[in-house]
Amino acid sequence: MVYAGASHNASCEVDWLQVLFKRKPVQYLQPPIIEDENADVWVIQPTEEIFADYEAYLHRMDFYNQRRFICEITGHSGLNFFEALKSEMAGSRDVERSFPDALREPVLRKVQFSTISRIDNLVDYVFDEFKQDFYPGENVTVSLDDGERLSGQVREKAKFPELKRLDGTIERRAFARYFVALTNRPDEEALVDDEHIVRDRKSFTKQMLRSFIKNTVTREAWTGAPWLVKDSIAVRLKIDTEVPAHLQYSNKIAEKRAQLAQKKHSNNITSNHHHTPEQDGNILNFFAPQSRLPELKPASKSHKSKQFQQQLARSKQQQYLEYQQALAHHDGDHHAAMAAAPLNEQTQFIHSNFPALTPLIAKGVPKPALPPPIKYPIEDLEIAPSHDGTHRPSLRFLTRRVAREEEEEEEEEEEDEADEPVEMESVGPLLEVWETLNVYCEIFQLDSFTFDDLVEAMLLTAEEEESELLVEIHCAVLKILVDEESKGGKVQVALPDMPEEGESEEEALEGEDEPEPSPSPEPEVKPVGRTTRSSLNKAAALTLAEEAAEQRARSPSAEPKTHQAIEMLADYGWVRRLQRRDFERGGWQIILVGLLYQLSLNPRYAARCEPLLTHLAPVDGEATQETARQQYATLDLGARVRILQIICMLTIETKAIRGYMEECSEQMTGFRKEKIDWQRQRKLYLDRHPGAMLRALDDERKALLPEQPASPATDAPVEEADGDTKMADAEEAEVEEEETEDTDDGEPHTGRSLRRGNDRAAERKRKREEEREKKEKAEAAAKVPKMSPQFKKVLKEIEKKKDKIKVCEEEIATLDNDLREADCPRARCLGRDRFWNRYWWFERNGMPYAGLPTSSTAAAGYANACVWVQGPDDDERAGFIEPGEGESGPHQKAFHMTVLERKRLEEGPTRLTTAHEWGFYDEPDSLEMLIGWLDARGNRENKLRKELQLQRENISAHMRKRREYLNGDDKKSTDEPPARMSTRTRTPFGSSGRRCFAWRNTMALSEIGHLHSEPPRPRKASKKAQMERQTRAGAGGRQGKTLGRQGSRYQF
Repeated sequence: MVYAGASHNASCEVDWLQVLFKRKPVQYLQPPIIEDENADVWVIQPTEEIFADYEAYLHRMDFYNQRRFICEITGHSGLNFFEALKSEMAGSRDVERSFPDALREPVLRKVQFSTISRIDNLVDYVFDEFKQDFYPGENVTVSLDDGERLSGQVREKAKFPELKRLDGTIERRAFARYFVALTNRPDEEALVDDEHIVRDRKSFTKQMLRSFIKNTVTREAWTGAPWLVKDSIAVRLKIDTEVPAHLQYSNKIAEKRAQLAQKKHSNNITSNHHHTPEQDGNILNFFAPQSRLPELKPASKSHKSKQFQQQLARSKQQQYLEYQQALAHHDGDHHAAMAAAPLNEQTQFIHSNFPALTPLIAKGVPKPALPPPIKYPIEDLEIAPSHDGTHRPSLRFLTRRVAREEEEEEEEEEEDEADEPVEMESVGPLLEVWETLNVYCEIFQLDSFTFDDLVEAMLLTAEEEESELLVEIHCAVLKILVDEESKGGKVQVALPDMPEEGESEEEALEGEDEPEPSPSPEPEVKPVGRTTRSSLNKAAALTLAEEAAEQRARSPSAEPKTHQAIEMLADYGWVRRLQRRDFERGGWQIILVGLLYQLSLNPRYAARCEPLLTHLAPVDGEATQETARQQYATLDLGARVRILQIICMLTIETKAIRGYMEECSEQMTGFRKEKIDWQRQRKLYLDRHPGAMLRALDDERKALLPEQPASPATDAPVEEADGDTKMADAEEAEVEEEETEDTDDGEPHTGRSLRRGNDRAAERKRKREEEREKKEKAEAAAKVPKMSPQFKKVLKEIEKKKDKIKVCEEEIATLDNDLREADCPRARCLGRDRFWNRYWWFERNGMPYAGLPTSSTAAAGYANACVWVQGPDDDERAGFIEPGEGESGPHQKAFHMTVLERKRLEEGPTRLTTAHEWGFYDEPDSLEMLIGWLDARGNRENKLRKELQLQRENISAHMRKRREYLNGDDKKSTDEPPARMSTRTRTPFGSSGRRCFAWRNTMALSEIGHLHSEPPRPRKASKKAQMERQTRAGAGGRQGKTLGRQGSRYQF
């Protein structure tokens, strides 16, 4: 095998490099079929062309050695093929090295299928499109407001569409915003618009763009051919390579042929109407004595086809009418001529000389029917993906640093721990716990609290730091589960039975398939003699523990002991302790141990409760109340969230919560009825009725409106008696100037000065201003035309109706807010996006926007103030995002990418894959960017976008208040102790500067007289608490309606 010709190392690049010969790309020869493997062949290595004949090889080399080739990138001519190829490769490497990577794909998508024929015009068009458009990954220069210029890299981009008013005027022009990571400031980012960002002039020029387009696209040599990205590059960038039907060469040829056929058909019709004088004289000579038929003239060929056909049709119709008139005029001669002629001549005469029998309008080639227009909104994933570099705004995630932003001085180990994110599995349950406690805070008798304070309190692990918020939450929730001893001590939830005497824990688990419908408090043994209840409970618990230990010892297959919850409850049962409200010094922690142990006997709770019991009641520790308290202090956030989630779910079964739901449901029914009544009244005032309602009154006012006289010019000169003209304002200005000179203190006077001189000058000036105002009012009153008494009466009636309409609208808005707050059974999702992510704003229903206004932390002005994003659940992910083999074909065929690849492209670096993953937005700018990213053409995103726009003002306002609260801008007094707070019998809570320590349970103090964690006191509640309970029971309000959670009147 012989190798000859020029060699090149990068022969693989030849496939997409194009050397031109006579301005056309060189076409390489196909390899021949060689049957004999031992035969000699000749190869041109740069092109990898193979020849079995030496003469053909020499002929091809002679062709390549001609100096008639052109380098497409540089435009150099007079080169042989190998020199041009080498120049092409060198230029291609320069372009690949210098052209910005971030602009490659957007530019090629813009050029693909473009029909701009000249390369210069195409370069100008693309350059203008991308001159002020920037993409993530580009190196740019940011211009700040103070004139400072900083270099950085675009991290995110968001486009905002143009907004138009109803009259068609532009309310807001389209613009883009960019997050730029600053190079010299690693920890800072700049949020700028397209007017404060530029790129380096050398990085994007027309010459560079021209070279890049020449290097990456190609175009066939026929008129109207589109520009096409080279196949290897299009596959790498996933650019669609299927040429549209109307741009294909075969369709262009078919269209030209159809046009030629139509033109030929039109010319034939015209020629049939044009007759020579000889034909007219031979055949229609019997018309000569009286008149002559009009001459048929074809239309001009320079007209367009459609206009030509219309003119031709009109011409034929007019000629046909004139011809019929001529026939009617010469009817006798016509019949005589036809009678004298033979039958075959008559037939020939009719068929050859009456072209009016042919169709008057020539029918062209029928055009294919256009596809029906798309009726939006449609399925979100059927909309073509966007390749303009924009993606969804980056999400934030709940980390320890986010939860504790106020800490400034920490040790290095604590900083490393603070950077670790909170487990994703704990975020959803934590939000569930916060929402439950705030929606039903009146039932729990808890002050509402912010989500940030809850996270901070849950993260406290030091034993000496005990947050009142965390303690009160546990005690308040536990009190709902079991009634107080003075009220019967009934257990309000269904719990599995404790193992009886002689029954092991394993047998109890096997026999406990479902919880009993009725509660099972601890059995009480009938006392004998002077035995007390506590001694009986202690003896029963010791007996139960001994028998359980013996059973484990006798059972060889028994599992090893993992906790000693039974031993902790041996002397004092958790139900009895909870009935007595014994929460102090670790009391509520050991109640949790007993509750979790009894729930673990149910197989549904066993997997969740056993790890918690292992930590709270360790085998190697003492089975005491102090051990439970110490062990709880070392629990991480995830374990604490799981405990609170379990006990909060149990409270939903209680009568208190269910009764509150039923009461809210009844209130919502009343609110809806009352809202309908107010809406009817408002409609009555707006409609046109005989009773002189607003519209009728407005028409009457217009009819009685007096004519406005022409207003005289205010600055007209005043003409004096002597004919001179003087301006009134100029005269007043002179007087003021003189008085000002009299009162100026330019130099110190040596003589005596008046003590009240300046005061008198100010008094004179004030009097002049009052006189001027009176004069202006008098002139304005003189200009107003006199109104008739009837007109004044109509105006008063209009004002009354407007006031009544305003009252109706205020009442409707108040009732809407009442309905929103009373909607407490479930949290309502804002909507879902194209990838089935759910968006939540938990203040949307069930609670006031900023929590209870009487809360101890109401000055914060917000409750959660974040838009939370939850990933898709398993069914949605398996059915729509990650379908099985063969199921993702339609989307991949239409857009050349799978749904998962599209998700990575359009969601950016912060993606959520499962329903256990949560992110959030907490900045108004991020909310605006999210609304701009949502596509209103999709079904799901259209609904979500409308809901976000409806709640935009409320969400943004509370986001700003949250930022002020976290940054410490909103200073509030927290040093004063709350009323009725006693510290004689307990250790005060932590006194550090953390936000969660500012929370106080003022609702419990006002209603029951003490905190939930304190033992009950035998005294009556305050008069204020009694009045509030009466108010909640139904006293007060509009028309006997119960007051909302904001009080009797809302502040809008």
